[in-house]
Amino acid sequence: MTVIAGVAGRPIAHSLSPLIHGAWIAAAGLDAVYHRHEPADATEFAALVARGRAGELRGLNVTAPFKEQALALADTVSPVSWACGAANLLLFDRGLVQADNTDGTGLMAALAEQAPALDVRNRNVVVLGAGGAARGAVAALSAAGARVGVLNRTRARAEALAADLRATVADPATLGTAALVVNALSVPPDIDLAVLRSDAVVMDMTYRPLITPFLAAAGARGLTAVDGLAMLIGQARPSFAALFGIDPPATDVRHLALAALGKGVA
Repeated sequence: MTVIAGVAGRPIAHSLSPLIHGAWIAAAGLDAVYHRHEPADATEFAALVARGRAGELRGLNVTAPFKEQALALADTVSPVSWACGAANLLLFDRGLVQADNTDGTGLMAALAEQAPALDVRNRNVVVLGAGGAARGAVAALSAAGARVGVLNRTRARAEALAADLRATVADPATLGTAALVVNALSVPPDIDLAVLRSDAVVMDMTYRPLITPFLAAAGARGLTAVDGLAMLIGQARPSFAALFGIDPPATDVRHLALAALGKGVA
């Protein structure tokens, strides 16, 4: 029987997840498909989850704006999803919905790949933003032993996130001590990169464009930059294993994704 999975979000046409999972499906020779779903609203997303409960789908990756709703609709929730307050992966099994979150795994995988010398244990790390993406980053980095500070334009939101995840609220002066700065905003952050340490690592969770203005400015300073595509692929690996029951085969999905982005081979 064909295994049916996919990704749900709005908008979703830009998503590279079908390309990545499709390449792994083909390489593994699986009888499986992975589709895009673009629910118009929360009601349509709930209907999509109901289809999963009914056995029509094996699972869904979930992106904005449905990650919080995905968590709320689940019957069982992984500890990391609970900590993040959001789910990016739903698995359907005999009428039950299991929620998980692989974003943190993806973030740590991206750092290991593109900044292998970085060790965040007992180091100051600053996460820019206080939304769902920031929650995933803070949870993962805290679990890795970092001292995480949250810097956000609205201090009250930073305080709420920090209280939930046992982080601290950062201020611009904190940037000067950070071994890592992660942009979890959907827009370029308004910070002065000149204050960063010369050995600081800078990461942007956005992958369109691949080299964001934030990463370009970091590169101009000679800082190590980590892109959002590495995180996307990093979070897709455990998702694929959960959805299809095998580890992703050795296929250069980054090459395919770069081609799709019109960037050629990095």
